[in-house]
Amino acid sequence: MKILWGITLTVSLIFIIQTVATFLGADADHSMDGGLDANMDGIPDDPSFADVHSTGMNLLTFRNFINFLLGFGWSTVLLTEIPWGWRIFIAVAIGCGLVALVMYLFKWLSHMQQSGNINVYKSAVGCTGTTYLTIPGARKGEGKVQITINGAVREYEAITDGDTLPTGTRIRVVEVIDPSTLLVEEINTLIV
Repeated sequence: MKILWGITLTVSLIFIIQTVATFLGADADHSMDGGLDANMDGIPDDPSFADVHSTGMNLLTFRNFINFLLGFGWSTVLLTEIPWGWRIFIAVAIGCGLVALVMYLFKWLSHMQQSGNINVYKSAVGCTGTTYLTIPGARKGEGKVQITINGAVREYEAITDGDTLPTGTRIRVVEVIDPSTLLVEEINTLIV
């Protein structure tokens, strides 16, 4: 029992340190096979492990080992009224359940992150804005426009099929030519 208490208290201390490091952003998770997973996506950052761990969630990590021992240790220590056979069975189940819960939690949290980048192909068409630099007509040159995408003002190079669009003209994005160039038209000339 003394050994079990020693392991449980040590694992609890490591768990507290891991938790604090996670919230401070200073954590790094190591796979049992040696791959470093500094960004906590479950895939080791070493490219030699990329083909082995392409699922996005890695079961054999130091964090999961600590989580298992935490659930196993505390449930074994606290369930003193139950016979040893049942106590070990329940402790293994609780340890596995804790690992699954933490893996699910990290997977759920990873879906909530945003890169801050805007996919111009999905978001720009139909957005409105103004010309920043005059756009020559009939695609004879490029100008610049400022448009609002997802609440953020962005500046892009632009061309138009119509007449020259002077600075300050209200425009609407018709098509995305490439990630930095848009096809625009004047809002006043639109026929609805």
